Amino acid sequence: MLKTYLLCVPLMLAVWGAPAAAQMTVAGVKYDNEITLGGQKLQLNGAGVRYRAVFKVYAAGLYTASKVKTNEEAIKISTASRIHLVALRDVGGDEFGKLFSRAMEANTSREDFSKLINSVIRMGQIFADAKQFAKGDVITMDYVPGTGTTISLRGKQLGEPFKEPEFHGLLMKIWFGPKPVDEALRGALLGNATTANSNVN
Repeated sequence: MLKTYLLCVPLMLAVWGAPAAAQMTVAGVKYDNEITLGGQKLQLNGAGVRYRAVFKVYAAGLYTASKVKTNEEAIKISTASRIHLVALRDVGGDEFGKLFSRAMEANTSREDFSKLINSVIRMGQIFADAKQFAKGDVITMDYVPGTGTTISLRGKQLGEPFKEPEFHGLLMKIWFGPKPVDEALRGALLGNATTANSNVN
């Protein structure tokens, strides 16, 4: 019982109302409880680990201006937000881009996907051009209204912003669509304690 409680403590610290200095540690990755993006303060909504089979691929954290608890709320975020990824193993940039593109396609209609296909192809090329994501590399995907979605690696922006608000919604469907890439990660990003225990250190 005590062990279960201790596992839940980091997640509890990440919930709204926790002290600003609090951090959450996931698979050795520390997530600040609060960041600033586009002049707006964002709080950590939740964090977890993306698994493929038994392998850890990356740690992920979702930062939002206000608490989101459902898939629909996450996909329709209209204020500044950030998906903060940290690679937990070496992954080729081309492979990373293909995984994201396939997840986007699997979570939307053919008609809606075709409208954003050029942006999806450009995203895939951005990842491919990065060539390699090494263990510990930080990838951020920031959405700022009026600017669009920007992708950064190791603190450096990759390419121009994706200006379509619809692209941001499609990107979020990777984790919050009807076929999320990792169900436990989806729950952890939404701050669901029942799915986060296996992901939180």
